[in-house]
Amino acid sequence: MNTLLSFLLLGLSLSAPIGPINAAMLDRGIKRGFLHAWLVGMGGMLADVILIILIYFGLVHFLTTPFMKTFLWLFGCFILLYSGTESLIGDGKIKGEGYRTAETLAKSFFSGFIMAVTSPLSILFWLGIYGSVLAETIAIFDRNHVLLYTGMMFVGILMWDIAMASLASTFRRFLTPRSLSAISIVSGLSLIGFGMHFGIKAFHALLG
Repeated sequence: MNTLLSFLLLGLSLSAPIGPINAAMLDRGIKRGFLHAWLVGMGGMLADVILIILIYFGLVHFLTTPFMKTFLWLFGCFILLYSGTESLIGDGKIKGEGYRTAETLAKSFFSGFIMAVTSPLSILFWLGIYGSVLAETIAIFDRNHVLLYTGMMFVGILMWDIAMASLASTFRRFLTPRSLSAISIVSGLSLIGFGMHFGIKAFHALLG
């Protein structure tokens, strides 16, 4: 039970740091409500599942080659700059309730997935964190227990996604339009900032 709880807390702690996915969830939540924000998180979690499967079967190393890392930096830069700019452009529309349905649920899910799966930071993060946890867990437990504990980690991630989506949609209900606009601008600028960071990484990789 202690091990299950520790993996649950690991999932929560891995999701908590502010990054592109959390910024995008906040932006979607205040503009379009709980479901859109939650689906951004679910898209990001699907990307995490794919990365963890690749790590589990030892197939993730091709993603850490110089060519793939540079490609992912560039693609991630484009996606985040686009999402951040779109957030800033749509800032003035958050006052209208009808704006919630201006974007399909599938687009919210896909944007979260693309943001997570094209981020070398996510790849290296999971490779470092989950890779070391996996090595330690396999040395002690059998495969069934490893899958169970990994599942508990994702329960923690799911709990964080629900909490973030609930928080973002609650902001929409109780804050003034001006406050919502400020949060939307901060979220958009955050995404643009992450995109520029990815772009600088790609530039250094190309020159290096």
